[in-house]
Amino acid sequence: MKYILLYLVCFTVSVTAQNTIQTTFIKDTTYTKQHIVDIDNFGIHYYIDQNVFYKKNNTQTSNYSNIQLGEISSANTFNPLKINLFYKDFNTVIILDNRLAEIFKIDFNTTTPYKSASHISTGNDNTIWLFNQDTQQLELYDYKANKTRATTLPVQSRILDLKSNFNFCWLLTENHLYKYNYFGSLTQKIKNEGFTQIEEDNGNLVLKKENTLYYLKKNTEQFAKVEIPNLLINQFLLTNQTLYLYQPKTLSKFQLKNK
Repeated sequence: MKYILLYLVCFTVSVTAQNTIQTTFIKDTTYTKQHIVDIDNFGIHYYIDQNVFYKKNNTQTSNYSNIQLGEISSANTFNPLKINLFYKDFNTVIILDNRLAEIFKIDFNTTTPYKSASHISTGNDNTIWLFNQDTQQLELYDYKANKTRATTLPVQSRILDLKSNFNFCWLLTENHLYKYNYFGSLTQKIKNEGFTQIEEDNGNLVLKKENTLYYLKKNTEQFAKVEIPNLLINQFLLTNQTLYLYQPKTLSKFQLKNK
């Protein structure tokens, strides 16, 4: 009997180990910005403070502000040459270059057909992913040609988050996590067990559930709990297996030990 119990204990430990991601603490930095957008592989910080979008490196800081469009709802820097800022109240997206100069303005109020966007993310070429809350569909929109390249089937549950890279887009709803390719075809669908936010890097995801983070490796459906100290997570970022946690006034940096 004792051998059976010992086997069960070992089996439980083994399964638990396979379903966790260990981390190595690197450092804490004092940080007082309102909202962190991204920290890239070169250490460039993108953030929003007092409704102004900033880009900061070791030598200089640039910024962009457009008070006529109200509050910045979201910002996406996946393509640093075509940064997009979304102003939801005015149904408008501003495209910036790497110097934060405005290179394109997308006013969905004047497009035909009209689009009511609730979430925005970067696509390839001159495209953006947008969720049209009127049709409840995700669209890949070419803003220079004013043409929708791809449209998904309607989604029935409330949208929580949207992230993308050049090839894929992840849509998190209250019921499911969807993954689409740039043709608008559904390639993965996973039941949402309480996740509310996602971050993406090289096809890998980190998802937040309450005050706990989970890792979803590319092309898998097995979530692994990220082992981190018991911290209050206001925001989190994932850059090349580096995890940033933003607590009140402190930015913590960890390295993921992903096998």
